[in-house]
Amino acid sequence: MKRACKSASTSNAPSHSNQGIDPNGVSPYKKEDENTRYMAQRVADHYSARSNQTFEEREASPIIHLKKLNNWIKSVLIQLYARRGDVVLDLACGKGGDLIKWDKAGVGYYVGIDIAEGSIEDCRTRYNGDANHHQSRSRFTFPARLLCGDCFEVPLDRVLRDDGPFDICSCQFAMHYSWSTEARARRALANVSALLRPGGTFIGTMPDANVIIKKLRESEGLTFGNSLYWIRLMKNMIVREEYDLELVFVKNFHEFIDEYLTKPEFAELMRRFGVLGDGNQDTSTLSSDE
Repeated sequence: MKRACKSASTSNAPSHSNQGIDPNGVSPYKKEDENTRYMAQRVADHYSARSNQTFEEREASPIIHLKKLNNWIKSVLIQLYARRGDVVLDLACGKGGDLIKWDKAGVGYYVGIDIAEGSIEDCRTRYNGDANHHQSRSRFTFPARLLCGDCFEVPLDRVLRDDGPFDICSCQFAMHYSWSTEARARRALANVSALLRPGGTFIGTMPDANVIIKKLRESEGLTFGNSLYWIRLMKNMIVREEYDLELVFVKNFHEFIDEYLTKPEFAELMRRFGVLGDGNQDTSTLSSDE
């Protein structure tokens, strides 16, 4: 999505800093109930408790090919939309698994926010080059600011008033966490709209609504899934136009792969990630549940 263009502008990044988000900001939306906050905290605790895996542990995951496919999709999106010198806001940045992707894109400044304190600490360790991890690197070319906070609850324009506006805002495989209530979904879109410069771009990935509706119609209730996931639906709807966002690109995974796998540079990237095996003797691929 792009924020509606009203005037041309450029973004100047501030100096490097690290801090947390003050959760006590006043929201214009309905205050979340205790159950919503409890579920958000469970998500934070879950990701904080997850330790960094060794290469062997990661390869043994039952969804390893899905993870590799997701990684390829993120890489392609960043290569398509990030420009050298861009100021980047990464919502739900996790442990910093995309830092190298942003570095390769040559961005000028990076702000990462995640609800899980443990994930932010791992991200900071990775950024500083102290991680014992197969994707770590000794130095990144861009300054970064890393914050712990719930970006689907807090009005971020107050927290990041000195960091923006941002050229690109990214939320990869996490936007669905904001859809637990209408208030959180609205806060997510309001944050994106408030922080993007006019003409700036929001890129994100989330579950395909058409697939979810198809699965819903095949189920007996509002909850369904398989051995790897489950979904419980609620009846809420919001409109992107309310937040001055214009939809410029949307594809489901199948369409996205069909289009960009025809481009040699992205086909080679998928081979290197091992999404469909290693291209030689290993011909393993995604399982039916993945």
